[in-house]
Amino acid sequence: MAKRRRLIAPDVSALEELEEGFAAKPSANPFETKSVVPPIAQVAGETASLNSMTGVTDRVALARDQGDAARWREAEQDGLVVQMLAIADIDQDFIRRDRLIEDAEAMAELQASITQNGLRAPIEVARTDAGYGLISGFRRLQAYRALVAESESFAQIPAFVREAGAGQAAYVSMVEENEVRANLSHYERGRIAVLAAGQGVFPTVEAAVDALFGAASKAKRSKVRSFAKVHEALGDLLQFPTGLTEKAGLALATALRDGYQGQLREALAGATPEDAKSEWGLLQKAVMGASTVTRDKSRGGRPQEITRIASRDLPKGGALSAEVSSDGLRIELKGRVINADTAEQILKMIARQIG
Repeated sequence: MAKRRRLIAPDVSALEELEEGFAAKPSANPFETKSVVPPIAQVAGETASLNSMTGVTDRVALARDQGDAARWREAEQDGLVVQMLAIADIDQDFIRRDRLIEDAEAMAELQASITQNGLRAPIEVARTDAGYGLISGFRRLQAYRALVAESESFAQIPAFVREAGAGQAAYVSMVEENEVRANLSHYERGRIAVLAAGQGVFPTVEAAVDALFGAASKAKRSKVRSFAKVHEALGDLLQFPTGLTEKAGLALATALRDGYQGQLREALAGATPEDAKSEWGLLQKAVMGASTVTRDKSRGGRPQEITRIASRDLPKGGALSAEVSSDGLRIELKGRVINADTAEQILKMIARQIG
């Protein structure tokens, strides 16, 4: 019986000699010019190479993720990211609205479209201490508030959150949207300019017109200022203001500049016109009658001369102007809202001054 032979593991120096001999062994392929790499060294090299490639890939992915996150934060800060907001948290009276009349049929069509296709254009809001204030999208918000009674899925609305606040940018955004989506009437354009100036957003009505309708022609802005004057003088009495045609509004503005405000207000006070046409008839009759009465017969029938005093801007917003005629003085405050007590104090100061 053969005697078993005990195997002894080689030491480190023996292993190194084996590897060096393997590396020096000529290749079996005479055309192979590369040296043969020991298996252990080959595995170690491949592993290191793969680890290096993985590190590069990870770094590229990390850089891409960091870039995407930065762009996301920038877009969110600029109000370019759509957020779902509870309609109960949105104040629709955050700024004064420019549109006076809502079309019931158009609102029904909007609700049907939202129900079938969803909201295609998010509303715009600004952050407030109590939640959010509506900048643009009044009709869309109204539609959601009507639809939420049918389904809780309309309790939240897509919105862009801007940092505009209730300043000039908010009014410009609202007007621009309505000009594109549903063209404003001449009167509504003039009215929103007066309201924005009255809230101190713009120093004067003229400045408000230039900012809100900056893309319009000079002639169009002039018409807006004329309708703004109509709103300032007669807005509280007009029952069909949006029905005023361009021609009628410009005629009224001219009459107001000529000092016929008292006659026009008298014609509207207590009147109950059935429609815009009959209301304009009352105003037209008053203008024609006033133009006849105010002629000074002692001066050969020439019209009454009116001297206009240059407008003066007030430090806290608004402007004062005056018109002097042969039989009176008319002072006008534009772009500011004052109460009855303040008006009484102003009259007392004038009375003391003129004695």
